[in-house]
This record gives sequence, structure tokens and C-alpha cells, in this order.
Amino acid sequence: MTSPEQSINSDANSNTQQEIVKQPMILVVEDNEDNLLLLSEVLLAIDCSFITTTNGNAAILLAQTYQPKLILLDILLPDMNGEEVVYNLKQNPQTMTIPIVAVTALARPEDRKNLLFAGCSDYISKPYLIDDLETIIFRYLGQF
Repeated sequence: MTSPEQSINSDANSNTQQEIVKQPMILVVEDNEDNLLLLSEVLLAIDCSFITTTNGNAAILLAQTYQPKLILLDILLPDMNGEEVVYNLKQNPQTMTIPIVAVTALARPEDRKNLLFAGCSDYISKPYLIDDLETIIFRYLGQF
């Protein structure tokens, strides 16, 4: 990890610059270390580049800077509610079209409805099946 707040997955020894550019960039926003590790392993297995952060404010800045193709967003963050992150991203012309998938422990039907209404493109509740997460990722990124 390049810092406690963000990391960029890229292995310069095994990937050329051109290959790295071809990989979809995903922003992962997750404050739980175990959940972050699991998401990282899934993304590595399907050959995605990714950036991680543990808080909402950094997520907004990273989304503006890196323009990821997809955001995987935990909703219960330490500094702001994930719905606030979604609101900020959807109000910004630089980030408003980036699909956001809520990856959350909030599993009630009304939680799902509220998150989709807030601007999330999709929703998956924890604990999730890895196959289900991969299906959602491929839905938004295609079979790169």
C-alpha cells in the first residue's frame, strides 16, 4: 500500500504500461481490513487494477483524480455515511457517471431501496458469494 488511505495495485515487473492501461480501474472504499483484503483478492483474481481507501472524503478525491470505471462502496464508513459519498459523487460532473455498487452489511429491503434511490447503480449485501460479486463487476465493466 502506498499509504494508509490508498493503494494502487500494479506490478511493474509483470505488466507493461500498455497492459496496465487496458485493465479497468476500480475504486474500493472499505474500512474493514478483512473485507478489504477479500475484495482485493477478488480483484486480483480477475485481473483488475484498483485503488483503495478507508474513508468517504478520500473516496471522493480519488474518484475525481483517477476516474475509475467502477466504485465498490461500503456504506458504513468512519467519517461519513456512504449515502453522502454517493450524493457528492453524483453531484460532481467529473464523477457523476461512474457506476457505484454498494457493498454493505445493510441487508434489509428498505436499505437496498434507499441506496439505489440515493444513486447507487447496484447493491450487494455482506456476506456475499464471490461469484455474485464477480457477476456484478463484469456487469459494469464487461468481460475485459
